[in-house]
Parts: sequence; C-alpha cells; structure tokens
Amino acid sequence: MAKLDRTAKIYVPGHRGLIGSALLRNLKARGFGNVIGKTREELDLLEPASTKRFIEAEKPDVIIIAAALVGGIHANSTYRSEFIWQNLQIQNNLIWSAHEMGVKNLIFLGSSCIYPRQAQQPMAESCLLSGPLEFTNRPYAIAKIAGIELVNSIRQQFGRNYFSVMPTNLYGPGDNFHPENSHVLPALIRRIVEAKSQNAAEVVIWGSGNPLREFLHVDDCADAIIHLMETVETGTLEKLPPARDGWYHVNVGSGAEVSIADLALTVVNAVGFKGKLIFDRTKPDGTMRKLMDNSLLRGLGWSPKIGLSEGIESTVKWYVESLSSNSGTLRR
Repeated sequence: MAKLDRTAKIYVPGHRGLIGSALLRNLKARGFGNVIGKTREELDLLEPASTKRFIEAEKPDVIIIAAALVGGIHANSTYRSEFIWQNLQIQNNLIWSAHEMGVKNLIFLGSSCIYPRQAQQPMAESCLLSGPLEFTNRPYAIAKIAGIELVNSIRQQFGRNYFSVMPTNLYGPGDNFHPENSHVLPALIRRIVEAKSQNAAEVVIWGSGNPLREFLHVDDCADAIIHLMETVETGTLEKLPPARDGWYHVNVGSGAEVSIADLALTVVNAVGFKGKLIFDRTKPDGTMRKLMDNSLLRGLGWSPKIGLSEGIESTVKWYVESLSSNSGTLRR
C-alpha cells in the first residue's frame, strides 16, 4: 500500500471503541481529514445486506476493522457462543463486502490470543496453528484466525492489498471498565480506584498473580497500524521471511512483559491506594505467558513510545476524570 493522499476516505468500523477511537486520533494528527465511522445504532454490522449497502454507497479507499466483541477471561468463558458467532459475522460481513465492492485496501485487527497456549516465547507470527489454543478464549481466537485466513485468501486469490495485524493486550483512554467483562488492566484500575474511594482495606484479584502479560498503550498501537498502512506497499509482506504455511500478518506489541502481581502494584502506586492486594488462587490464571515477537514490525521501522508506568498513570487520570465528569464516554 503506497502512502495515501490525505484526502483518502478511511472507514473505521468500531470507531468509538478503545482502538477505534485511538485510530481516529492518530489519523487526524497525521492530517487525514476524510475518516468515517458509524455507530451500532446507525449500522448493524451483524447484518450482511446493510453492511454491503453501506460500503457500496461510501466507497472507502481503506477499511481498518476495529469492530469486535471483546472481553476478559470472565466474558470469554461466559459468552462463548456470542464471542465466536458475533465476531465471525462482523468480520465476514466487512471483509467480503469490501472485496465485492472493490475496496482496494483493508486492515484486519486480530489478537495475540490466536497463538497456542504453549507457544514458544516470544510468539512469532509463525507460531500460528502450531498447537492447541487456550480454552478460556478459544471461541474468540478461532473467529480471529478465520478472519486472518479470509484476508490472506482474498489477498492471494484476488490480489487485494489486505493484511492483518495482531495487537497484544491494549489499554488506555476509552477502555471498557465493566466490573465483570473487562480485560485485566482496566478491571484492576476500576477495582483499585473504587477501593481507594471506599477506604477499603484490601482488593481481591483473580488468580495467583504469576502469569506474565505484555501491554501496549492504545495510542502506540494505533500509531503502529497507521505506520503499516502508510509504509507496507503491495508485495512487501511477501518479501519478508515467510511465516509458517504462508501466513502473512504482523504482530504489534511492546516487547516487554510484567506479572499480574507487579501490574497490580503499578496500578496501586498510580491510584495511591494504601490497602492490601489479595490473590484468589481458586480463580483461573489463563495462559501463563504471552509475549509477542515484534521483530518483524521493528524491522519495518516502528517501535513503541509510551512506557507502562506512564501509560497506566495517564489512564488512571483519564478514568478518574471520566467518573467525575460523568461525560457518558465511560463504559461501566
């Protein structure tokens, strides 16, 4: 994909979510002035016909698929059917409609959970389909793997400039702070902020605290995606060292990992909570280690800029201010 003119029309499904809103911020900062998005009320991406009509009418130059049903261990374990069905529907409708309507450029956002539970660490792109998936998020992972395959197949069969990126665990302003269905970092922020406001003596955290996780600030992720959009020309991915069985997608991560226990302590320090942390070992840990190999992305000229402590401090500040202002942007 050659560098786009700043007048190019870019459609971002999921533009009000965590990564979608960060993509809008980044595109605006880079001078792209023709970025479009539709709310769920305006366009139901679960409906094939309406999705196709919208893409046919708008004729975007680029689609960046940030729309998905996402959540943490509890949500993935509880709503297994919804996680596979809704994600398959959303991505199939968008990707196939884009192909049928002649959209030349498309970026599909996957997830690090596509890689096997016992994948070699750090996880290179070639780890895909090399072993069993983590059970707790397997429906979501299978949906994302299907999306990657559809993107690859259209690219190889029809020559479309479609490719996929695999973000690691993201966090930042606009995250989902739901008490049950959020990911680990926003869940920790919510609980610890609430504990401080209630002068609680302790906060209970699921699991042992031992699993290691990689985190990337959502603004860094958006910057990496737009960097790829502007620098990856047609054919470039095929010139890179081939992934296993011809898979071509790009990991997007920080390259650093932290234990859940140390992550919680970082949140404690950012919030100023003085109580104790209690780890409930009766709850599942999930995969014990998930570190991405980001050498391919770094080889394409990109590296993260926002450190974890800095990013958590700014996210805590945003969350507390959102609670105070009752702005309506906070998902609780």
